[in-house]
Amino acid sequence: MLSLRSVNQFYGQKHILWDVDLDLTPGSCTGVLGSSGMGKTTLVNCIMGNLPVNSGSICWQEAGYPPEDLLLQPAMQRARTGIGYVPQKSHIFSQMSVEDNLLIALMAADDERNRAIPEMVFELFPALYSLRHQRSGELPVNLQQQLALARALVLKPRLLILDEPASNLSPWLAEETGNLIQRLNREYGLTILLLEQQVSLIRRVADYFLLLYRGRNVAQGRVAQLDDLTISKWLTPA
Repeated sequence: MLSLRSVNQFYGQKHILWDVDLDLTPGSCTGVLGSSGMGKTTLVNCIMGNLPVNSGSICWQEAGYPPEDLLLQPAMQRARTGIGYVPQKSHIFSQMSVEDNLLIALMAADDERNRAIPEMVFELFPALYSLRHQRSGELPVNLQQQLALARALVLKPRLLILDEPASNLSPWLAEETGNLIQRLNREYGLTILLLEQQVSLIRRVADYFLLLYRGRNVAQGRVAQLDDLTISKWLTPA
């Protein structure tokens, strides 16, 4: 579905990503681990077109179709391709209602005739339906996060990228977030790329992992291969 090969990215003269490889298969959940500042968000910004890639390739391919070079597509087109992204900060329109936030997200759809909020959104987030006319900035933090996720889901993505969705949440809400990720992956069939510092969450919900250290993928494979020795060696601050 998504394939990265030897992706390099610079910020000025500073080399941020070093020859990063990543393969996402349809229906899988892949966790990208790394402490703060190790390149996780930079990697996603390269995928989404928010940062330039200095060398390497990023290809998108769906079953029965030829591969597409994402580096040739602007950021807006990548969302239309089928990639949804929920950044660490919610970036909702706080002065608008919950419903208006969702309707604005739908404006990115290719098909202008099909700009209704999908039923799955309110099935997943019933609290948002009951509060759909409320100003979103008045919602508690966990519901603002749900709204940010719902905004990504209205376009019915095939790949969903989540940037540390459990950060700053209580243990109970973090567990609920893990349950939601599993449901999206296993019940709705979404391919998920999960950026996270919490090893326990990656081990719980992911099939595969990639571990970034100072912009290099120093370990990757099936989650069963993510042992304590690897974690203690690489999951440390810069």
